[in-house]
Amino acid sequence: MKPKILVLCTGNSCRSQIAEGYLRHFANGKADTYSAGVETHGVNPKAISTMREEGIDISTHSSNHINEYAGIEFDFVITVCDNAKERCPFFPAKTKTFHHNFPDPAKATGTDEEINNQFRQVRQQIKDYCRDFISKNL
Repeated sequence: MKPKILVLCTGNSCRSQIAEGYLRHFANGKADTYSAGVETHGVNPKAISTMREEGIDISTHSSNHINEYAGIEFDFVITVCDNAKERCPFFPAKTKTFHHNFPDPAKATGTDEEINNQFRQVRQQIKDYCRDFISKNL
């Protein structure tokens, strides 16, 4: 049975969607990967376009609430923001939890190019984290 990975963020809009895309990419079918939020804000269009630059299509992802996955036993839960970590529900002892607080690119300000660059910077941080996570845990 493939391990199940959940990425949890506040709104399941940017960081968790990007991480889900990279985890799927790097796991290459060796894990079932999900993302959710403690709220739902919809998938951010800039997250979609930023990932498209990397050749990863997250345009069919949906913004899901953590409660939608109540019946799934996850092997790994990764929180990608402090708010989600603080509001994270209890998971069984067998679930390994990880945390990394990535900056929220949805809060980026400035010109379109400056905002796009902030998305790219966060995307790179998440990409590096996900590559490392898969190499160490799968």
